[in-house]
Amino acid sequence: MECTEPDCAEPAAVRLYIPWADDRVVCPGHARVYARKDGIVADPLEAADEELP
Repeated sequence: MECTEPDCAEPAAVRLYIPWADDRVVCPGHARVYARKDGIVADPLEAADEELP
């Protein structure tokens, strides 16, 4: 599964639960940016163990 962010071909490793939008699956880099916003919960994907640092 690839990151759902535009122009990103990195493998998805995290599901973001966003109260004001649809959930997204993103790469670790995008997850770091989004997880800093209030209300967003980042949950690692089980199948992404090798993608996480």
